[in-house]
Order: sequence, then structure tokens, then C-alpha cells
Amino acid sequence: MKSFLLVCAILFLSISCYSQIIFEKGYFIDNAGQKMECLIKNMDWRSNPTAFDYKLSESDKSKTETIASVKEFGIYTVARYKRYTVKIDRSSESINEMSNNRNPEFVQEQLFLKALIEGKASLYQYTDGNLTRFFYQTDSIGMEQLVFKPFLTPDKKIGRNNAFRQQLLNTLKCESLSKKDVEKLAYKRKELVTLFEKYNKCQGSEIVNLGSTSNKDFFNLTVRAGINSSSLTLSSAYNSIENTNFSRKQSFRSGIELEFILPFNKNKWSIIIEPSYQHYKNETTINSQTVKADYRVLELPIGARHYFFLNERNKLFINASFIYSYDGNSKLDFKTSEDIDISSDDNLAFGVGYKFGNRYSIELRQQTNRNIARGYVFWGSAYNTTSLIIGFSIF
Repeated sequence: MKSFLLVCAILFLSISCYSQIIFEKGYFIDNAGQKMECLIKNMDWRSNPTAFDYKLSESDKSKTETIASVKEFGIYTVARYKRYTVKIDRSSESINEMSNNRNPEFVQEQLFLKALIEGKASLYQYTDGNLTRFFYQTDSIGMEQLVFKPFLTPDKKIGRNNAFRQQLLNTLKCESLSKKDVEKLAYKRKELVTLFEKYNKCQGSEIVNLGSTSNKDFFNLTVRAGINSSSLTLSSAYNSIENTNFSRKQSFRSGIELEFILPFNKNKWSIIIEPSYQHYKNETTINSQTVKADYRVLELPIGARHYFFLNERNKLFINASFIYSYDGNSKLDFKTSEDIDISSDDNLAFGVGYKFGNRYSIELRQQTNRNIARGYVFWGSAYNTTSLIIGFSIF
């Protein structure tokens, strides 16, 4: 176990050094209006940045520019940020910190806003942690926040100021847009992008759409099967049994994996849930009597995965999971003494793997020791499993 974790740590460090977030073709415009073509480090920012790293060439040393000296920067076909001085309402949506004031409480700030739709009517986004605000701009209106604000009513219920709908009704007037298009509009990126795209098409405006997420896959379903190599050690203070080992034995395991890709940091992080089944069956001799282990368990690992992209279709990954275990009709069968009904603790698992063609995967996984006799005061046990798992992603 220790050697496996050491290998994982060494592999993680070596891959990290090799597979950093890459510099991609981009540009920035400084305060004097000069445009500089360069390579920008694509951090796939979840929160809007205030600075960025760039190189003038692949061999050049990395440099940093900040919002104070740059009024616009972008990575071609990926993202564009523009500096604006705007009034923003940062009222919390957490009920414990929610304002009693229905009206927005604006403060003036200088921000990099992310372009989603640019045309006759443009849409921008600002994110800072859990705070998300949308801004819009037209030929006749400067950059303004679209107002949406939850607040506490006098009777301690949650009210919502949806003034953004009226702002849009007043501004985006076109024959192909109706009142119904706006009346139930949610303060969500996807719905706002769709509305602004529809308006600009109606106006015959040229559109730059950087807000579409339709081509991104945020969910994977993978069928996974493999071989477990498991061992079991028993000890008993009552019977003076010290670390009796069942031999290591191989068994089949099967399951499905649900993976939810997190939409930031270039999709390098995901949440994984993998219900799986395994059956360990073995026997040994303890104090001259045969003891049979028949352990059937449904496992539910829930964890996090981090990818290291080698290219568009191939990537290495590491993951860590907490495993909930549900025991079936399992027991330790003693030939001449009382049997033990298996009741197991939860444990942890760590894995390293490789996914190729965005479809097939292979993973080596190590679990920490699991006590399968937790209901017995005088018995101790350590069930340990190493797994080699192959997977096929259905979608």
C-alpha cells in the first residue's frame, strides 16, 4: 500500500511538470490602444481574472499583465475579456447574508467582463466565486448590469427582483421577439445567450458568439469491469488469533461510472460516482479448523478526478474516492465455532489511469484497509483490494 501511494505521488508530480495548462494563441490591447499578438496561458478561469500570463513566443519567458495596464485580452476562438468601469450589485444570494433591500446596492468597480455575445446588443458575464452577474450594452445604452436580486421580505420569505426582464423588454425590440420570450426568462447564461442571439439575428447584426456551451460534454457514462486482487487478515483477542492471513485471490468486479465534468479549469476536474459489485471467496485454516470467507459487497465510491491532457483525445488521470459499502449475505464460516456475520466499514481508494480516444480507459486502483468485522468487539480484520479496471464510455 505504501509503495503504491509513493508511486502515485511520483507519477502525479512528474505528470504535473509535463502537463501544465498550455499557452494558446491570443492577444491583448494595452492602455495606449496597441494590440500585441502573443501566447496566453489558458486558465479557463472560473472567476473573472484581474491578470494573465503571456509569452511573445514559445521560447520566451512568461510575463504578467494586469487589469491596470490592459483594456482587453483574449484567446482566439475561446474567450475574450474587456475592461469596463461599471456599477455592480454584489448582494449575497445566501439566505444567511441576504439583504432586506429589494433594490440593487451598486458599487463602482473596474472589472474584466467576459464577452458572451457581441453584436448590435452585446452580453457579458462577471463571475467571482458564487457571484454571477450579467451585463449588456447596445448602441444607445452603455455597459449596464442586468438586475436580478433575491431579498428577504418583511415576513422573512425570499423575494426576487427580476428587473432584468423589464430592462430587456425596454431595450430589445424586434418583430421576431415577443413579450413571452422575456416574461419567464431565467437569469441564466444559456437562456440569455439564446435571447441575445435571437435579437441580433432579427436586427441583421453580425454576431460573435463566445457564450455557447453546446459543444462541451459535461457528463460521461462509462461501463467498467476489471480484476480485483484481494487479501484478508483476521485477528482475535478473545481466541488469541494473531494476523491470520487468507491468501491473496483474484475475482471479477463490474460497475458503471457516472462522471460530471466541472465547467472550469479547462474541464480538468470531475466528480465521479461508481456503483460496483465484487465477490471475494476464499478459505484458510485457523486453529486447526477451516474458515471460509464469503464476502459479497456493493460499493459506492464517490470522489474527484483530475485530468492531465496529452492531446485532444488522450489524457492521464488520478482520482481519490470515499467508498460506501453495502454488504450482502456475507459471512465468515467457521467449521466448528460460531460464524461471523460480515459488517464492513467504509474506506478510501486512490487510482491512476489513462483514457484514450475519449472512449476507452484503464485504471490501477488501490483501496485502504477495510474492517469487515466491525460488529464484533474482540475480532479485527483488514480487507485490502488492488484493482485493474477497464472502461468503455457510452457517452
